[in-house]
Formats: sequence, C-alpha cells, structure tokens
Amino acid sequence: MEEQEIDLIELAQKVWAGRKLIFKWCGIAAVAGIIVAFSIPREYETSITLAPESSSKSNAGNMGALAAIAGINLGNSTGEDALSPALYPDIVSSTPFLTELFGVRVKDMEGACETTLYDYLDEHQRSPWWSAVLSAPFKLLALFRERPEEVDRVPDPFRLTPEEAGIAEALSRRISVAIDKKTGITTISVTMQDPLISATLTDTVMIKLQNYITDYRTNKAKHDLAFTEKLYREARADYFAAQKKYADYVDGNQNVILQSRLTEQERLRNEMSLAYNIYNQVAQQLQMARAKVQEITPVYTVVQPATVSLRPAKPNKMMILIGFVFLAGVGSAGWILFVKDLVKSWRKERK
Repeated sequence: MEEQEIDLIELAQKVWAGRKLIFKWCGIAAVAGIIVAFSIPREYETSITLAPESSSKSNAGNMGALAAIAGINLGNSTGEDALSPALYPDIVSSTPFLTELFGVRVKDMEGACETTLYDYLDEHQRSPWWSAVLSAPFKLLALFRERPEEVDRVPDPFRLTPEEAGIAEALSRRISVAIDKKTGITTISVTMQDPLISATLTDTVMIKLQNYITDYRTNKAKHDLAFTEKLYREARADYFAAQKKYADYVDGNQNVILQSRLTEQERLRNEMSLAYNIYNQVAQQLQMARAKVQEITPVYTVVQPATVSLRPAKPNKMMILIGFVFLAGVGSAGWILFVKDLVKSWRKERK
C-alpha cells in the first residue's frame, strides 16, 4: 500500500509540474471546441405523443351490444392484431413510407424556401465548413464526368437511384418512433434544420402512420363490406323484379278463377317472398359489415401535438466544449506521465 501511495503522489507531482502544458492544450482545445460548436448547423426537434388505443375487447363488447339491439350478431372479433405497436418504427423507416414523404411541400420559417421535402434535403441543407473541404475533390472530379439528363420521375421504391437512396437514408435518420412498452405511449420525433419544417413533417408522418395502420386493420373488413354491398344491390334488384312481376300478374288476372292461373299466382308470390327473405338477410349482413369496419377502425388521441420549437436541439455547444477540453486534459496528462519519458529515453538511445 505504501508503494502505491508513493506512486500516486509522484504521478500527481509530475502532472502538477507539467500544468502549464496541460493549461495550454486545454486552452487550444477550448478554442477548437468553440469553432467546431459554432460551425455545426442548428437542428430543431419536434415530437408528437400519441395515447394508446382502448382495449379491443371493450370496443367489441360495446359494438356487439349495439348490434344486438338491431338483431345482428357480430361474432367473436377480438382476435390478436398482427400489427403491434412494436412494428411502428419499422414501418416509418421502410422505403415505401419514406418515398411517400419525398413530395411533401415544406416551407421554412423565413419563407425563403418553399419546395418539396426531397429538394430541401438535397439542395438546402447547411453543412460545417470541413464537409465542404472534404467534398471539394469529389466535386472537382464530378465536373469532368458526363451528367445524365435530368428527367422528372416518380420515385420507385423497388428501384431507387443512388441519389434517392441517399435522401431516403438521411430522412430515416431524422425520423424516430419510440414505443413505451409499459404505458403504450407512442412518440414520433423529427429533427430538421428548420423548426417549421420539423413541425410540419412531424405532423405529416403522424397522419401517414395513422392512415397506414387504419388501412391495414380495416383492409379485409372493407373488402367484405364492398362484397356485401354488391350482394345487397343484387338482392334488392331481384326482390323488386319479383315484386313487380307478381303485381303485374295479379293486376292482369283479377277476375280469372282458373286453377292454373291461381297456381301461377301462388308461385310468383312464393318467389317474391323468397327474394324478400334473401334481401332482408343481406341487408342485415350489410349492417353487420358496416359495424365491423367501424369497430376495428382505430381511434388515436394526440396527447402532445406538434409545435414549432423555439430552441435548437443540436448541437449542444457546452457539451462539445467540455468534451474537447476533457480530451485535451487527459491527452496532455497522458503525455506527461507516460509518453514524454518514453520519447526522451528513445532519443537518448539513438544518440
């Protein structure tokens, strides 16, 4: 223990002896940190919070009670939903979802830029000065290459161009969806260099995600509803035709007492009754299909709507400054304690 204590004291003395070097490096790092912090463009984050949906069992019970009053049986429709909230982040980061956002119209706070989201991410992004320095050689090489003719095309998720794939990847990094497993709260966040564009895009992402989930959950029910409506129209037409045929026959044979005519009248009455029963059953099925669509249509509650952010979320200038100074302090202390003596001994051996 005594040797370890002596070593610690010696190390502290060596660091204190080289304090001027440490202060010098920390001062240089502080200046560099300030330059870097003010060179990084500001980015604003907007978040929307969605409350979880109510229990499907209670919804089904309420809808079933209403349907029972009308004499309709909805059956057991409380099956497990295949589209769980855990898949929401994957949906938002999917290529089809991102490409649908390319054409969204955006406008910055100053009103100087009003274009599509694709053009905004492609042409109106600010970058730090070192990005321009590093990309300068590639831009010079691009001047000597033949550029393909630019044509207006609709982005195809199945086959994106390199530029479209790059924009989709950059957009995916700027959109995040977080799910709280305990409470079921869904939080959608978007980070952009303009606060108004960030708020606008956050609201758009929320609406598109809601529409995607609604279409997914009601897809089969809507197909069943469309098919039932077709059957309803056919059954109604058949019933009206049978009713008219029976009425025309009765009007044309009011004073006839022949058994053959009475038999034909009875047959037409039976056909009309059968058509009416089918029409009535299909009408009930139609009401059941409409109630089914209404039952499984999700209802969203926005707890925290999108608002234009007043303060930038990035960069954190203080943390950048502290990080630069900390690394400079650790590096200079390591130089004094370990590297400096090794360099001196190596030079002596060479001499």
